[in-house]
Amino acid sequence: MSCRSRSMSRLSRNLGALLLAALPLLASASGFADCPQFFPGGRAPVIPAQPHQRELCFSEFAVLHSGQTKTPVFVAQRLNAQMLQEGRELKRRDRFYAEARLPRAERAELEDYKHSGYSRGHMAPAGDMSTPEGKAQSFSLANMAPQDPKHNGGAWSRIEKDTRRYIERARGDVFVITGPLFEGVKEVIGQNRVRVPSHFFKLVYDATTGRSWVHVQRNAADERASPPMSYEDFVRRTGLHLLK
Repeated sequence: MSCRSRSMSRLSRNLGALLLAALPLLASASGFADCPQFFPGGRAPVIPAQPHQRELCFSEFAVLHSGQTKTPVFVAQRLNAQMLQEGRELKRRDRFYAEARLPRAERAELEDYKHSGYSRGHMAPAGDMSTPEGKAQSFSLANMAPQDPKHNGGAWSRIEKDTRRYIERARGDVFVITGPLFEGVKEVIGQNRVRVPSHFFKLVYDATTGRSWVHVQRNAADERASPPMSYEDFVRRTGLHLLK
């Protein structure tokens, strides 16, 4: 290979690395009005307002983020069989990053999770993403909450996979809304005091059939995958009206 060819090859690799690093910054900085496609009927849920809540649009999901807990309130996705098929061959690169669009006082940092005993639990899983951009953006800490590692790799992973299997058989779009619940003891990790959820939920809504259900799981190592509850029971338990 000539010196010129080697230089061009190095330049191409460097440009590729720079573009990948810049992907999170290319996500929309505006609110949910810029990404209605992630919500049934194009309408985001209206939930009780809390201080320091911010709406973030990414290329394949939307996040309502809490600057109090330093975690999502919820993360919304629109998925279908074709999208999952397109993303199946994409390689996963675990490049977690702090979300620069959030003020420093309202966000988690990588150091908060180190030696905490908790994993950085995706709310919108990397395995759902259909593009390299979406997969890279899924590693934003704005899409994470502290999760027991055994739960993350066990019961919760099974629920994520079962949800994808359902979507692969569905006739159209399926909306998935995922997030943490905070019940009981207020445990935090890191210097930024990232709140540890007591539970996680995953709401699945099939827009073609009108079917919906919700998985609610304890954030615990010994939790097992269990049958979902009805959307109505979820609303009675949490007060969260995520479907209009």
